[in-house]
Amino acid sequence: MPNREPLLTRPFVVAFAGNLFHGMAFFLFIHLPTFLTDLGASATEVGVLVGVTAVSAIVIRPTLGRVMDTRGRRPVVLAGGVLNVATALLYLTVSSVGPWLFLVRILHGFGISMTFTALFTYGADIVPTSRRTEGLALFGVSGILPIALGGVVGEVVLAQADFKALFAVAAILAGVGLLVTLFLPETAPRLAKGESPGGFFAAVFRRELYPIWAVTTAFSMALTGYFTFLRTFVDETGIGSVGLFFSYYAGTAIALRLTLAWLPERVGAKRVLFPAFGLLILGFFVLAQAESATSIVVAGVLCGAGHAYTFPILMGMAVDRASDAGRGSAVAFFTALFDVGALLGGPTLGFVIEQAGYPTMFRTTGIFLGSAVAGFAVWERRLAKSAPAVETASPSVVTPKVI
Repeated sequence: MPNREPLLTRPFVVAFAGNLFHGMAFFLFIHLPTFLTDLGASATEVGVLVGVTAVSAIVIRPTLGRVMDTRGRRPVVLAGGVLNVATALLYLTVSSVGPWLFLVRILHGFGISMTFTALFTYGADIVPTSRRTEGLALFGVSGILPIALGGVVGEVVLAQADFKALFAVAAILAGVGLLVTLFLPETAPRLAKGESPGGFFAAVFRRELYPIWAVTTAFSMALTGYFTFLRTFVDETGIGSVGLFFSYYAGTAIALRLTLAWLPERVGAKRVLFPAFGLLILGFFVLAQAESATSIVVAGVLCGAGHAYTFPILMGMAVDRASDAGRGSAVAFFTALFDVGALLGGPTLGFVIEQAGYPTMFRTTGIFLGSAVAGFAVWERRLAKSAPAVETASPSVVTPKVI
């Protein structure tokens, strides 16, 4: 077997560490709704304040894409890191629900989107093209570990102190993330003389990217089913716990990425992608029938196994089909779709819960995602049939194959 290009380079490790610490700081804020409730916020106000951050993260993405493609990734990473530290400290000044809190939430959304978008773009830059999906899967562990650890660390801090201590810890973690990323070299491709990235919308509105954007939106909406509503499901039914689900979820995803991240490149990305979606969908049906903690564990394993491959494969396909000059814009749009999915999925799935209950919501989500994946498969097959025309029109595009 020929020697493969290395993944664990110094820039990879540094970017991984930066993303890990920023992720830890971010996931401490899963406890924020309790802080807001203590300030007197209603359930509706809590929802609005959570939504404000998502909206601000979406709004800034086109600008981030343009800046990364014209000025580089490093300035966005560092500016986002500074903003993450600053906003964590600004929460210490919040004493009521009002305009100041809304401003802090908007700035927090900017900081989060800047660091995560730029660092994932950086990850796509530094992993070898021949091992892109494997590299992105391993890099993504830096985003999954905080899911497993953030809630636990937050609970420990709040058990010993208060929210001021929690915000201080978040600022320290974000500060470490910022310091680590100071050592990152720039990786943005140098444009040839007279070459232009073509702008954000020119980069993302490429025909061969449409099916990826569509199925990613459906995927992100489906994730809302447990990232947003598992807490209230457990509170209402008393079945299992949030920690139980996400510990098995994150543990399974991390284990697969550390041991079998090479699988998509060896057997074919879509040969892994469709079964991964199948496991995720099956997890929703297990949640729909859950009657014990064992069901929650099984669902966590299935959903974690599905997520382990789905995210890096979809992102790898998006990066492969985007032009090198527009890679920053493509990754910015890809990551923005997860905020869009949360905004669309939250109220939609919440309405289903109110009208028909949690089992129907989980079952409906599984059916919806299955339909979206079937549509994606058909769209990809049709796109592959017109591949020669696509390749002629844009030589930089990797022609999609039906595998």
